[in-house]
Amino acid sequence: MTAHIDQLPVVVIGAGPVGLAAAAHLADRRISFTVLESGASPAAAIREWGHVRLFSPWRYDIDSAAAKLLADAGWIRPDDDILPTGRRLAEDYLQPLADLPTLKPHIRYAVRVNAVTRLGMDRLRTAGRANAPFLIRLHSGEDVLARAVIDASGTWQTPNVLGASGIPAHGEAAVKAYVESSLPDVLGRDRDRFAGRHTLVVGAGHSAATTLLALAELAGQEKGTTVTWAIRATSPARTYGGESADALPARGALGSRLRGHVESGTIALLTGFSVRQLTNGPDGVVVSDGTRSVVADRIVSATGYRPDHGIVSELRLDLDPILGATRALAPLIDPNQHSCGTVPPHGVDELTQPEPGYYAIGAKSYGRAPTFLMATGYEQARSVVAALAGDWQAARDVQLDLPETGVCSSNVPLDADRIDSGAAGCCGPVVAVPAARGLATGIEGGLLRAPLTVIDVSAQSGGCCN
Repeated sequence: MTAHIDQLPVVVIGAGPVGLAAAAHLADRRISFTVLESGASPAAAIREWGHVRLFSPWRYDIDSAAAKLLADAGWIRPDDDILPTGRRLAEDYLQPLADLPTLKPHIRYAVRVNAVTRLGMDRLRTAGRANAPFLIRLHSGEDVLARAVIDASGTWQTPNVLGASGIPAHGEAAVKAYVESSLPDVLGRDRDRFAGRHTLVVGAGHSAATTLLALAELAGQEKGTTVTWAIRATSPARTYGGESADALPARGALGSRLRGHVESGTIALLTGFSVRQLTNGPDGVVVSDGTRSVVADRIVSATGYRPDHGIVSELRLDLDPILGATRALAPLIDPNQHSCGTVPPHGVDELTQPEPGYYAIGAKSYGRAPTFLMATGYEQARSVVAALAGDWQAARDVQLDLPETGVCSSNVPLDADRIDSGAAGCCGPVVAVPAARGLATGIEGGLLRAPLTVIDVSAQSGGCCN
């Protein structure tokens, strides 16, 4: 006989920062839960880009409920002004959090979710739907029942394709072995795959810029290393940013360095290049836009990520047709409107679907929008768990307090590992962002450490990224 729905646990999919934050809030409210993680350890995806330094310091990388649980266990909090790498985030915060006695027994590793539905119901059936448990089908064939589902599975495992039309280019599957997703560890773990070879980087975002700069450095160290950069735009100006005139000096320095490598010939630039066909050739992979071709040994696809809604195809979702976020959230995070401007704090009301009890939070909640910030995910987790606890006043009291200093201080050198908490931003003295406003990074996955400065956009004709 099936247990009453209220006696079932809340299932959290994913043991990354936001999934574990949700678990911490559930534990704090004494709500039973189970975390399902496909990797062998917490933060499995983050460990894949462990060499990358975050742009935000520790004070914005730690969830409040998680911090309380860790402090009670004697955990020593890292220096709030230090900028951690992904590796440090995983090893110094997320692993200790997952190992706490209040969380560890409830986390299952190496389990992949194949589907989420309602027990005994497909998407068409309405009668009794809200009282039917969720059924989570695992890859092993096991079924797990839940009273609610918090999907924090992220988007790391579903990168965008190389094909310019949103579908794989002709022959893309056949050359899969030669394609890297964004942010390979060019100067470390993955060095041998790039040293002495020709690499094509496709994409115009900050992840592409980070990889290109690493490859340019490698080219100066390893003879025979060559780099080509292909973008769909007719100009790389957006990637370069404002350089010395940029409102964000660190981002401007990044663009200046990239421009220098292009102008010196270290990086060969192809503009107006839309990948249409990839073919295995005798000298490497031939990548063509229909009129031009480039031959490469390795290809780095820095084209962003997209959510996988396939596992919840039997649930009733109302998704924005462009971004794939909820319709209520989409206009708040639209990258066509928001970059380094402001994104309002949001919570359970903006994340609610027609399927009661199912919430996508974290990077997945943003669909294809590249403006997700970790601290935003923590606030989502707090709000959703408060709603599940019936504390609607707390659930709807959403706020995201991101003071200018720290997250977006402009005085931080690109190779620095900390932010001076007393530093002022490029737009004047340190001020706090009102609680009614949040900050969008404009950076795919929020990984690149490009310090941001909050400015008053009301008196400007364009955002600070224009």
